[in-house]
Amino acid sequence: MQFSKSTDYALHALLHLALAKIPHNGNGHKGHNVGIKELSATLGVSESYLSKIMSKLRQDGIVRAVPGVNGGYELARQADQITFLDVIQVIEGRQGMFECSTSESRQHRLLAEEGTASTEQESPGKNGCLIEKVMFGAERQLHQYLREHTIQTVLNEASERCNPEANKK
Repeated sequence: MQFSKSTDYALHALLHLALAKIPHNGNGHKGHNVGIKELSATLGVSESYLSKIMSKLRQDGIVRAVPGVNGGYELARQADQITFLDVIQVIEGRQGMFECSTSESRQHRLLAEEGTASTEQESPGKNGCLIEKVMFGAERQLHQYLREHTIQTVLNEASERCNPEANKK
């Protein structure tokens, strides 16, 4: 299993936008939006490819396009409200990771019949594919993990790495 480069670029672009939003130098000014040229140069990817990724993120309400001469992109939500799962599902799609291809096979029917004969009183209707059950369980755990990690959690960890002394207090 491997996520696409588009997901990698999307997550890194969002991190860059989140960093741009942080006021710098104590001047009290709110951060700025980031143009596609700056983003593509930072990530080392073509503007046209990155524009397609940013368009998907914009359509899903994760980023906002800022029009004008000094326009660009900014986060449409707070960094702690953008989960890794949100981004992955926008870029990769929301389809399941596994689908049992042998639900009509003889083996599948035999396992289903044996399962219902021995557990009919305990848990009726639990005669699905046993392999699919394991795979769905793994997918649920992966989704939960990705739901718990946000752009903000990455910013926090980066801050801890950059300022280890400040975090010991």
